[in-house]
Amino acid sequence: MMTHILRLDASARPGPNLAGAEQASFSRALGDAVLKGLVAHGARLGAERDLGGNPLPAIADATIKGFYAPTEAMTDALRAATALSDTLIAEIEAADVLLITTPIYNFGTPAALKAWIDQIMRIGRTFAYEDGAFRGLVEGKRAYVAYSYGAGGYGEGGALNSFDFLRPYLTLILNFIGITDVTSFAVEATTADATTVDAAMAAALAEIERHFVSEGVA
Repeated sequence: MMTHILRLDASARPGPNLAGAEQASFSRALGDAVLKGLVAHGARLGAERDLGGNPLPAIADATIKGFYAPTEAMTDALRAATALSDTLIAEIEAADVLLITTPIYNFGTPAALKAWIDQIMRIGRTFAYEDGAFRGLVEGKRAYVAYSYGAGGYGEGGALNSFDFLRPYLTLILNFIGITDVTSFAVEATTADATTVDAAMAAALAEIERHFVSEGVA
């Protein structure tokens, strides 16, 4: 069976193909390379959402009420309030692989990505609470995440490692809903001089290429 990919892009900047004279998104560029590697091993892009370019609405009071309402208490208004969540979760369920691309904004998660997380984190749908413990319900899937950091030093042992509230949080979210097979790629120092940026991107892209050559899986 063919592997289906759900791609989610969180950067406010456009991808390399649409940037023109604008600054292209580094995280989207890494995502393009990951997608190329996945497709080369038999996967196909099943669905994609430009979260940065077309932001999702924040959850409202009615959405939260709908999340916790028993089936017999669901009204037309509550069903409408949770319809987007239903759609987003269905996209996850239909995919075999999630490909998420995201920059770090102010040491944390972009609002566009957080809005998606708030819509898909749903008891009884993506996670359960049973016998005093949480259990992820999204099983049998893998995730690839492409990160971009404006400064350098966010990696393990780096001076800004403790300032990174994006990668640990997103990894936790994916693990929490049941996706424990998570592969991450990152580029740092994207606000440095052109020579430094070019070298950093080249290194990150080479790492992605090596991964798909050595792993040989989609």
